[in-house]
Amino acid sequence: MNGQDLLRDFRRKICEEIDIEGEGLDRYIVHTPFMFDDGDHFVTILRKDDSGWFVTDEGHTLMHLSYSGVDIGQGNRARFVEESLGAHGVENREGELRMVVPGDRVGDALYSYLQALSRVATVKQITKERVASTFSEDCSQFLSSFVPEGRAAFEWHDPHRDPDSTYTVDCRINGSPKPCFVFAVNNSAKCSHATIACLMFEKWKVEFRSVAIFEDQTKIARKPLAQLTNVVDRQFASLGERDRIKAYFAKEILPIS
Repeated sequence: MNGQDLLRDFRRKICEEIDIEGEGLDRYIVHTPFMFDDGDHFVTILRKDDSGWFVTDEGHTLMHLSYSGVDIGQGNRARFVEESLGAHGVENREGELRMVVPGDRVGDALYSYLQALSRVATVKQITKERVASTFSEDCSQFLSSFVPEGRAAFEWHDPHRDPDSTYTVDCRINGSPKPCFVFAVNNSAKCSHATIACLMFEKWKVEFRSVAIFEDQTKIARKPLAQLTNVVDRQFASLGERDRIKAYFAKEILPIS
């Protein structure tokens, strides 16, 4: 396998706008027109080790996404990336995306690999609805990481007073004299829902404590935010306050009296 043979195969299988650059023994940098939406090109390296040839990004793709502010470590986005890689036979080795070249089918492997990278790059374009769901899942996973098993009920509603799940609570933490209702608030509509739910529980004379965790409190409209402030016990402006949130729950919510 030499550079010219590789180049001809790549251009025949993928497109004419591909070039390769030899860099040391059994290592080629593959220059392609494929890029992220900010104009930065994918990093694609063809290498050979004792087990054979493989294509790798040497950790660039996921690092680029993280630098762009995209959290792909958990929730829907993590599953999206995992499914995109799995569909094309690409392995995530602690951040390095690697694909083994089957036999001498280097062109086919590179084509499939670039498809995988292109798909992964679209994680930044997930719709607002999916991002909202991701925030709720991220919040739930964060709570699960420190709330003792058996004390948290997610997507909870009162089965007797609210059989139709009109006044849902993102997480109900029990085990204390008063349960704690946690609301993951990602927009003004969810802020209003949390307010109405708290007011309804008060009307039903339910004794509870309440916490609101915002995705970004600065993006909530003034009126619904003021209304929630009047009824909720504790607020955190974003999930980025993880240490403060954990400290609050450890002191105020989790101890069993």
